[in-house]
Amino acid sequence: MTTTVEGRCFVSFPSVEGPGIQVAELAEDGTMRPYPDEGWNAVRDNHDPAGAFVGVNGLRIGPDGHLWIVDSGAPGLGQPRVPHGPRLIVVSLATDEVIDVYQLDGQTGQHSYIDDIRFNGDLVYLTDAGEPGLLVLDRGTGQLRRALDHHPATVARRPMRADGRIERDPHGDEVRVHADQLEVSPDGEYLYFQPASGPMSRIGTRWLDDPDLPAGSLAGRVERWLDTPTTGGTAIDADGVIYLGDVERRRILRLWPDRRVDTLVADPRLVSTDALWIGDDGFLWIPAAQLNRSAGMAGGRQAIQYPIIIYKLRVDAAPPANDHS
Repeated sequence: MTTTVEGRCFVSFPSVEGPGIQVAELAEDGTMRPYPDEGWNAVRDNHDPAGAFVGVNGLRIGPDGHLWIVDSGAPGLGQPRVPHGPRLIVVSLATDEVIDVYQLDGQTGQHSYIDDIRFNGDLVYLTDAGEPGLLVLDRGTGQLRRALDHHPATVARRPMRADGRIERDPHGDEVRVHADQLEVSPDGEYLYFQPASGPMSRIGTRWLDDPDLPAGSLAGRVERWLDTPTTGGTAIDADGVIYLGDVERRRILRLWPDRRVDTLVADPRLVSTDALWIGDDGFLWIPAAQLNRSAGMAGGRQAIQYPIIIYKLRVDAAPPANDHS
């Protein structure tokens, strides 16, 4: 989810129970309208990406004030991507119209699953949770490249856990979500990233941003930063504190720049928290997405309890200027 300074709120849906609206604007009374329109949210049996979403996996207001939508290009986690499906779709909030589309086909594989997005000046960082690695997009030149492909820091090497059990797909296999969460430090010097099951690593952006640095040299610059639990979502504030949704124990952790860890809140209602967001109003928005109860992560058994609730917690923190406007 994501919000604007003016108070507009946008949410995305993973379609765990089948196709439907993928992006919506959420009104204060809880009603929703497909965003930017019904056409982009049209359901197509062949998943044709022309003018419609394939599989939205994230969205956020960028530093430019536009809404950036991550279309993974795949109908679901573990499913092959659709040709021309992986994209970044940019919507002007002034006109509610799509103003730009960045195709990611050239740097994605058959089983890529583009997951999340962060900004650092003219550069855009993305995670590939299907074919583990990072993507770096230069908005100025349009250059797109991959980095840290199958590096140990981007590969899920342990199972995901929630509420005391290992998450499993409908076939009973352990769910593995590779490079997933990522955050940029407020000064833009570090990118923090991890598979959904942890641990968290970081790399200096001066190395990641250099397209001429050999892959081996880049790999050697990665630093294992902190052992983190299975994570739903993260957010970072202007002081560099990372807020992390611990889905193993239904709590929100704070990871301080000096590697201290404390519990901000623990509550049984925080079921598989995801897509955390720090608003300009000093609140941390916490969607309790219940993804661990979906058939895809609960061994084929659908156990989601509706409604899905978004909580707000005052943290008196501000978002960093390089993260979103």
